[in-house]
Amino acid sequence: MVDALLKVDTPQGPIWHRYNGDGYGEHEDGTPFDGTGIGRAWPLLTGERAHFELAAGRAKEAQRLREALESFASGEGLFPEQIWDAPDMPERELFFGRPSGSAMPLVWAHAEHLKLLRSLADGWVFDMPRQTVQRYLTDRTKSPCMVWRFSHKIRSLPAGKVLRIETSAPAVIHWSTDEWTTAQDANTRDTGLGIHVADLPTAPLPEGTRVCFTLYWPDAGHWEGADFTVSIGCRQPIR
Repeated sequence: MVDALLKVDTPQGPIWHRYNGDGYGEHEDGTPFDGTGIGRAWPLLTGERAHFELAAGRAKEAQRLREALESFASGEGLFPEQIWDAPDMPERELFFGRPSGSAMPLVWAHAEHLKLLRSLADGWVFDMPRQTVQRYLTDRTKSPCMVWRFSHKIRSLPAGKVLRIETSAPAVIHWSTDEWTTAQDANTRDTGLGIHVADLPTAPLPEGTRVCFTLYWPDAGHWEGADFTVSIGCRQPIR
């Protein structure tokens, strides 16, 4: 799916967009980005894909992608931020598979290239701090929480997880686990990052429980005016 949406095949090799709908790049007619535009393909993502291939045990493919990445450099050996991925426009000095009018050099791309050279020499991904490997690959540490926010209204969470309600302003979470027969309140706390959170003690609740809640906004002095529900699902398997 990633390749179908984001990959561009050029004469030098494959290159990828950051994401579909990206608006950071020249316009369709080649005029410069002016706050809007069409996102073009990024050489550094070819390097990231090479790291993925190396991690998957496909060293030859990683080497091929290294060569493609290097081919996107300018004649002076500078990596651009983006590559022009549309038909040639000689009048604007834009050519398919060659640097667009974006930043060049992009130090991020050069750093990715250096990491890739080291990774290929080592035979494994270099940029893997041992503390991170221990925490997530060896110990398989997982977050005890799942987050509900207005832009991400989850409808369920596995049994054993804490339900974290995240808001952009102080709030009181008025919540119930028995269809409002009883209820309790939880005040959000300020994280200092412009985010307020309240952790509901849902970890002990059995599967099938419905957590219903609404919000009171003390600064504005009014209720949200809607109820929300998150169901407790099956416990996640330990792998």
